[in-house]
Amino acid sequence: MARVWQEWKQLEIDIADASDEIERISSEDAGCKRLRQIPGIGPLVSTATVAAIGNGAAFRKGRDFAAWLGLVPRQHSTGGKAKLYGISKRGNIYLRRMFIHGARAVLLRVKYDTGGFGQWVHQLEARAPRNKVVVAIANKLARIAWAVLFREEDYRHMAVCAQA
Repeated sequence: MARVWQEWKQLEIDIADASDEIERISSEDAGCKRLRQIPGIGPLVSTATVAAIGNGAAFRKGRDFAAWLGLVPRQHSTGGKAKLYGISKRGNIYLRRMFIHGARAVLLRVKYDTGGFGQWVHQLEARAPRNKVVVAIANKLARIAWAVLFREEDYRHMAVCAQA
């Protein structure tokens, strides 16, 4: 029993060391710093995204990146009629899962957000089931992440102007 306890303690130390290393890399890399400004994106998601796509130049637009992750609806359209099915679940499974977990965190936090993103989430929440809302937020977060990396600009939170 003592040997198993020592192995468990060593695993905890190894996990803490790996977490510290990821945090260090995330705080030193310019792309990771920009990504971490986006709500729902932390050190794990930012380092995984930068490792997977670099500066995002491999994709023409944010929708292409979201499609590569498997976060956009599968489409079957003909004759001007667009049919959208569920998400494709193709692409980078780990990164898609991380964006979805980040979207869950955003959904919990967005209750206090009155800006444009918060209003969009509140409207979506009123008309769609919770899991669909989470995937839609993950899709939007992936598109924002691509734009931040591709344009090499900081994330700007859009606030809604008060209308008279």
